[in-house]
Amino acid sequence: MGATRTPRGKWIEEGLRALSAGGPEAVRIEALAQALGVSKGGFYGYFRNRDALLGEMLDTWEHEAADGVIEQVESGGGDARAKLGRLFTLVAAIDGAPVTGTVVELAVRDWARREEAVAQRLRRVDNRRMDYLRTLFGSFCSDEDDVEVRCLIVFSLRIGSHFIAADHSGRSRAQVMELTAKWLLR
Repeated sequence: MGATRTPRGKWIEEGLRALSAGGPEAVRIEALAQALGVSKGGFYGYFRNRDALLGEMLDTWEHEAADGVIEQVESGGGDARAKLGRLFTLVAAIDGAPVTGTVVELAVRDWARREEAVAQRLRRVDNRRMDYLRTLFGSFCSDEDDVEVRCLIVFSLRIGSHFIAADHSGRSRAQVMELTAKWLLR
């Protein structure tokens, strides 16, 4: 019986963890193999080189961070308010996930500041997310300005809340986020 091969997805996940911890420079084949507890030879069964891995990491992030989340939200059915509620719950739940978590999100955003190809992908993901939010909020808000403001607030909270160190008058961050979601759905 042959040795079990480390799945392609594990290499990608570990690459995203390395990206999150130290930027694209930290995505090194030997370090990934060591973290996975395997030899680096298995890497080359899936990827031509490091650049191929970086591309697949971005492909995976791009799909999962936008369409994957949208598919999960849509699969539950319901009206726009129900979908937004599900979206808020899902985003809170995936916060630490290796592919869709906030740390990966911030690492991709940082990388995009230095590489135009990554910036284009980020813009595509951000536009997909905003378009989806516009559709949901637009179904119960008739004012286009109101829709755009709600979308920007939701999106800003997803990214920016991790940079805010303020206390919340005896409330947890999760409680404040829940109050914010209720307010946005009015």
